[in-house]
Amino acid sequence: MPVINQCRRPGPFCIPSHLLHRIATLILTALTVLLSIDLENTASGSVPNIVLILADDLGYHDLGCYGHPKIKTPVLDQLADDGIRLTSFYAGATVCTPSRIALLTGAYPVRLGWTRGVVGYMMKRNQGLSPDALTMGEIFKSQGYQTALIGKWHLGDPRPLRPHRQGFDLAYYINKSNNQTKELWRGDKLLEKPFNNRLLTEQFTREAIGFIKQNKAKPFLLYIPYTAPHFPVEAHPDWKGKSRFGKYGDVVEEMDHRIGQILKTLEMEKLDKKTIVVFLSDNGPEPGTKESTAKPYRGKKWSALEGGTRVPCIVRFPGVIAKGQESDKLIAAIDLLPTLSHACGIDLKTISKESPKIDGVNVWATLIGKKDAVHPRNDLLYWHGSGGFQAIRVGNWKLFPNRRHAQLGGRNSGPALFNLAEDLDEKTDLSAKFPDRVKAMQDLAKKRLDDIKSSIIPLGK
Repeated sequence: MPVINQCRRPGPFCIPSHLLHRIATLILTALTVLLSIDLENTASGSVPNIVLILADDLGYHDLGCYGHPKIKTPVLDQLADDGIRLTSFYAGATVCTPSRIALLTGAYPVRLGWTRGVVGYMMKRNQGLSPDALTMGEIFKSQGYQTALIGKWHLGDPRPLRPHRQGFDLAYYINKSNNQTKELWRGDKLLEKPFNNRLLTEQFTREAIGFIKQNKAKPFLLYIPYTAPHFPVEAHPDWKGKSRFGKYGDVVEEMDHRIGQILKTLEMEKLDKKTIVVFLSDNGPEPGTKESTAKPYRGKKWSALEGGTRVPCIVRFPGVIAKGQESDKLIAAIDLLPTLSHACGIDLKTISKESPKIDGVNVWATLIGKKDAVHPRNDLLYWHGSGGFQAIRVGNWKLFPNRRHAQLGGRNSGPALFNLAEDLDEKTDLSAKFPDRVKAMQDLAKKRLDDIKSSIIPLGK
C-alpha cells in the first residue's frame, strides 16, 4: 500500500508523518535514557561524593549497633539507622597492609605480590603497593574527583609509593601503624616527630573537615583511615575516663564523636544527601588488646577464623539506600571499589585495564534493595596474616583445607568444614558428613588461586 504524504504544505523539506512519528519516538527514547543515567544512584541526580572511613583493629562486637553493651557509639548507630548495616562483611585481609591493598585496588592482596605480614613487620620497609596498580584514588581522580588520604597509609615508605603519588591530591598521614612510627607527614614534608598518639583522631578529623569545606563545590573522594583503636590504645585528654569500658572504650567513643563532626560538616555544607558514607574496619581485633572482641565469632586479627576478618560495615546514601536496612549477604572490602565506581558512573573495567585484575564485584543493587536483583558474590577466599590462603567460603559453608588452621585441636590431618548459618564459632566439623561439598569447595579454591597466580603484580619498592 503506498505511503500517503500528509504534509499540509508539500515541498522539498516535507517529511511524511510516519517518519515524523518514528523520529519523535527515537528522540523521546534518547532523552529518557539520558535523564535516567545515574538517577538510581543519587537523590539529586548529581555525581555523588564518597567519604570512606576505616577504623583500625575494631572488632565486630565493638559498636553499639553491633551489640556492645558498654561502648556508646550514637553516631555510628544513627548512621546504621539511616542506611544499611552489613552483618556478613569481610575486610580485605586479617592485617593492616594487605587489607588496605585490597580495599584500594579491589583485588585480593596476593595479586599485588603480598605473601605475609605488614610493611615493617615480616615485610621490608622499602616494600609496598606497586605504582603499577591503580588505586581507588587514581581511578576517581581520573574522573575529575578531588581526592584525599587522611590517616594511616601503611602501603609503603619510599617516595614512589607514598599516597600523593598513588592517586591522592591531599595526603596527611602516618606511613605505618602508630606503634611502628612517630612521624606525621603532609606529602613529602615531615610535620611532627614525634606525633602525639592521643591527638591523632582529632587531627585527622580536623584535616578532613577542612578538605570537605575546601572542595564542597567539586566531587570528592575522602578516604579517612583512622589509627584508632590500634594499639597503643591511648585516650585523648578530653575523653580519658569518659566511657564505661576503660581506655579502649574511651578511644572508640572519641572516634565515634569525631565521625559525627564530619557528618555534621556534610550536613552544614548541604552535601549529606549527595555523599555516600561508608564505615568499616580493616580487620578483626588485636589479640593483645583484650578489651576488643569479635563476638560471637572465634579468632582475632591475623587469624582466618571469622573473628579475624568479619568486621562492621555501614553504608549511608540518603534517598537512595533505604533507612534501617540490614543485610547478611556475603560482601567484602574488595567489592567497594567496583560498587562505588558504579554508583558514581565510573566505568571501572575500561579505566582499570586489569591493572590489577579486579576480584571485587558490584553489589550496588544489593545495597539499594533492588527487587529481583541476583546478589553477585557467592564465594570468598580468606588469608591468614602470616600464612597466606587458609579458607574459602561458599554460600554459608566455610572450608579449611587444612584443619590445623581452624584451631580445633585433636587430629591435624584433613579438612574442616563448617556451616556458618548454624555454627558461628566454627567448632562443629562437618567434613566427614559432606565429602562431595568438601571436594567442590577445594576445587573452587584451586581455581581461584590458579587465576590469581596467573596475574600477579610484584610489590613496589
